[in-house]
Amino acid sequence: MTAKRISQDSEPVGTPSQRQLNPHQRVLVVDDDEDIRRLNTETLAGSGYKVDAASDGADAWDVLQLNRYDLLVTDYNMPKMSGVDLLLKLHAAGIVLKVVMISGTIPTEKLKRHPWLQIDATLVKPYTSDELLAIVRNVLHVTNGIAGQTVPPPNWQRQPTADRLLL
Repeated sequence: MTAKRISQDSEPVGTPSQRQLNPHQRVLVVDDDEDIRRLNTETLAGSGYKVDAASDGADAWDVLQLNRYDLLVTDYNMPKMSGVDLLLKLHAAGIVLKVVMISGTIPTEKLKRHPWLQIDATLVKPYTSDELLAIVRNVLHVTNGIAGQTVPPPNWQRQPTADRLLL
């Protein structure tokens, strides 16, 4: 298991008011690309989330057996176990949590075969740190202190359904 904890006590990149928004929300970031995994974990930790990271779906499965999370941010295309395969395993085990799937291309065929998979949002690569934060806040129902909802980034989808998955 190669999960790595990124503590919000590490050098934060967010402002103090941003860090106070999510003091107890835990996020597991899963990506086989070390640079993307590091950037995502640092971005989220800097905004006050408690973040763990795993290098692929198999490692994430091990971590999910040991810890409770509010959100799973997972890449789709990874060695050992894809993001969708990880979600299938979670569903079979009765583990329910919010999910943001990140990919260069959304796995529409796999998602059509499993419409009951609960993916709360998708984010298409490439994306910015601000887009990642906006999606995480929307999925976790957190606003930036302003009344109303945050505006999703342009390449964001909420609760993909079969009719929305046509590319």
